[in-house]
Amino acid sequence: MSVIDFDLSAAEFWALPMNDREEAFRRLRELDKPAFFEEMEISFAPRGPGYHALVRHADILEASRHPELFCSGDGGATNIPDMPAEFTEYFGSMINMDDPRHARLRRIVSRAFTPRMIKQFEDDVALAATRIVDDLIAAGPGVDFVTQVAARLPLKIICDMMGIPEQHYGFIFERSNIILGGFDPEYTDLDNVAANLLNAGLELQQLVQELAADPPPGLIASLTSANIDGEQLTPQELGSFFILLVVAGNETTRNAISYGLRLLTRNPEQRALLLSDLDRHLPGAVEEIVRLAAPVNYMRRKVTRDCEMNGNQYRAGEKVVLFYWSANRDETVFADSLAFDITRDPNPHVGFGGPGPHFCLGAHLARREITVMFRELLTRLPQIEGGRPDRLHSSFINGIKHMECTF
Repeated sequence: MSVIDFDLSAAEFWALPMNDREEAFRRLRELDKPAFFEEMEISFAPRGPGYHALVRHADILEASRHPELFCSGDGGATNIPDMPAEFTEYFGSMINMDDPRHARLRRIVSRAFTPRMIKQFEDDVALAATRIVDDLIAAGPGVDFVTQVAARLPLKIICDMMGIPEQHYGFIFERSNIILGGFDPEYTDLDNVAANLLNAGLELQQLVQELAADPPPGLIASLTSANIDGEQLTPQELGSFFILLVVAGNETTRNAISYGLRLLTRNPEQRALLLSDLDRHLPGAVEEIVRLAAPVNYMRRKVTRDCEMNGNQYRAGEKVVLFYWSANRDETVFADSLAFDITRDPNPHVGFGGPGPHFCLGAHLARREITVMFRELLTRLPQIEGGRPDRLHSSFINGIKHMECTF
């Protein structure tokens, strides 16, 4: 059995080089049972009892399939500590809920994310990608790929879907960086993390309330008037969902696009294969990018009653953390799991979460945006490369803040 001499709860762990992080999770996957870690002490939440780190693909699938045993709503899914009540006012979206309330909210909002609805935006996505690459070519090599390319497409599309005027794009981008910036000093004052988070949430809620008062055509208008069997979103639910959508819909896709360019840069033989037949290989490339990027490192669940899963015992009230990033590198599921292979088939990654009620609502949109962006980039700038990434210091988001590109 491996000796675990690292701590997943320590901020220092998430600042380690990627190779060291990969080796640490490999050692965790080799253990006879999930390792247990103490929780990090933070100033704005009580220190909890610790958690079991679920790092194997099979455990992620099983826990995801059984929300009645591993729930999201007791203290929140997007954080390991139980968040104080004031945080749930802004961040208590359906991702942190269980059925029946989760099902009620998802039923109302999911209509906007069906493949048929997303298809209506395909021309807008293609046009936006063309303009972004136009601007990139005009700027010339050496610009920041993250801010100038990867972040622009998902931000524009999600704002267009919501009916948010372009004048608010920068405001939303900055607040989403604060909310998902973890403990990165570029985005937050480390002495006032709680205040910064709450203020960013408040400002985004104020924005959506202003827009909802006289909503422009788009998702905000649809959500404001949505009525299914007499059910409507409350103002707080609308605000929390807005934050989820503009933050998650922006941040995760931009990181997948950024990682995608870095993976193509470091694997020239895979780039050559992709360029040889974009139509044939691009769908597989997108899935492999999402697998290795795994933009969301984890989600947390809480055990609702004593149970057994895959031969291990869990007790009511315990926490488990589902490390998707690790599951996507599970050697028992993915042959040569660290290799970037755009022909990998099957590719049962959990980059959009595990099966069950919390599978990513925007997965189809994210796939479409990544596909269109790389089709435009590789058609017009087939030799574009991404330099050394400046990584986000966060345990929750596997993010790239900045990355110079050349072409």
